[in-house]
Amino acid sequence: MFRFEEPAYLYLLLLLPVLAALYLYSNYRKRKAIRKFGDPELMAQLMPDASRYRPDVKFALVLMAIGLFSLLLARPQFGSKLETVKRQGVEVMIALDISNSMLAEDVQPSRLEKAKRLVAQLVDRMQNDKVGMIVFAGDAFTQLPITSDYISAKMFLESIDPSLITKQGTAIAAAINLASRSFTPQEGVGRAIIVITDGENHEGGVAEAVKTATDKGIQVSVLGVGMPDGAPIPVEGSNDYRRDRDGNVIVTRLNEPMCQEIAKEGKGIYVRVDNTNNAQRAISKEIDKMAKADVETQVYTEFNEQFQAVAWLILLLLMAEMLITECKNPLFRNIHLFSNKKSDKKVG
Repeated sequence: MFRFEEPAYLYLLLLLPVLAALYLYSNYRKRKAIRKFGDPELMAQLMPDASRYRPDVKFALVLMAIGLFSLLLARPQFGSKLETVKRQGVEVMIALDISNSMLAEDVQPSRLEKAKRLVAQLVDRMQNDKVGMIVFAGDAFTQLPITSDYISAKMFLESIDPSLITKQGTAIAAAINLASRSFTPQEGVGRAIIVITDGENHEGGVAEAVKTATDKGIQVSVLGVGMPDGAPIPVEGSNDYRRDRDGNVIVTRLNEPMCQEIAKEGKGIYVRVDNTNNAQRAISKEIDKMAKADVETQVYTEFNEQFQAVAWLILLLLMAEMLITECKNPLFRNIHLFSNKKSDKKVG
């Protein structure tokens, strides 16, 4: 496994395009100043030792050295020993509704984007827990198997949008059943399913799915996204809204009673997701109250520093930059002059 011990230093790489832009601007000002003195070709003949490309090569070497120096400060490492460790934690499966109604903007910036930000904040608070993600609309599928890799979890979260499932609907029962089968077989671990939905147009079988989950000792909580008053569903790429067959604007409303009933039967909590962070705090507090057991996780426990190789590369680049002069190589210049004299003799 490859990692950086101090990844914050990688932000120094942002200096590279700035330095390159400044160098190009400096060259532009230099050429402009030379043109004021006379014809550029004539000026080049008056400065036969000046190389056109060597300054660029020297700058490129320095630029690469600066880039590698930022990598050096970030301390690149390779994992050398993989061990199975036990940590106190719980397992959480998040079932996220991605039906078109989640595009409504009664919660800013939209129901779906607010839900994704809430999940990201929830993952950020996790330490020794495991998390997995299921997305659902008219059907449900696993977006991320249960894992303790929080970086991957947030990467998969960013890629979620309604286009992942073409079949429309709100298959909450299918999502809960799939989530119930997605936990590890380890005994004694606290397990929770968090359903994030507006609950509109849900299909049947929800009560049975919740009972199956609770019989397995799984807690089911619900985060209701949206407002009971509802909002229209924007059409992506336009200023219009989705309409029914009669041309009327479709208004989607949060089905709060249904969400509350699921949470009650699932022995969990229900929280409405609004424009505050109250929902994230409430669900995090609920997870913290769950009984935590030893969760087995494979981690790299030893890392070998790789900065030595980077340091040698930086040293070689700086030495090459020092050895390369801005003037042309005298040998090449003499060969060029000799060829010019021979051509002059032939003409004579």
